[in-house]
Amino acid sequence: MTTLFRKRLIPAECISLKDDQIIHIEHNQIITKWKTFRPKADFSHGISYYVLDKGWKISRFFKEDNTLAYIYCDIIDTFYNASKDTYTFTDLLADVIIKDNQVKVVDLDELADACSLGLISNEMLVSSLHKLNNLLTAIYDKSFEEYLKVLDSYL
Repeated sequence: MTTLFRKRLIPAECISLKDDQIIHIEHNQIITKWKTFRPKADFSHGISYYVLDKGWKISRFFKEDNTLAYIYCDIIDTFYNASKDTYTFTDLLADVIIKDNQVKVVDLDELADACSLGLISNEMLVSSLHKLNNLLTAIYDKSFEEYLKVLDSYL
């Protein structure tokens, strides 16, 4: 059985996403449904699309009444251990929030801090920035909408 892990650099942690429900998995994509670990005022559950070949995790965050709170995109690095059938997704810190047709890039300060503290290599920093640039390009040229259609097909 496939197991997913989320690895964070700030704060340093690696946790099993054992409660996430994998609803689709194939070569370069994983779709999961989940509920928040800790109750939050602005959202309670969501659906995520791991676009493995792009290094993105695209999530729709929903409020308790099932209305959309916002879209949240993580920049990730993926490690797959075939012998254990586990995926470890390392959060590369840069994120994009899409709400009310506004695009906001967040946590670049954390990315800079992780680099200056030696928590990520220069290679990971460069990878994160390239993946972020590719994500923003897809959002602005509207090709990102195809990824949302894939995600929405599992709602």
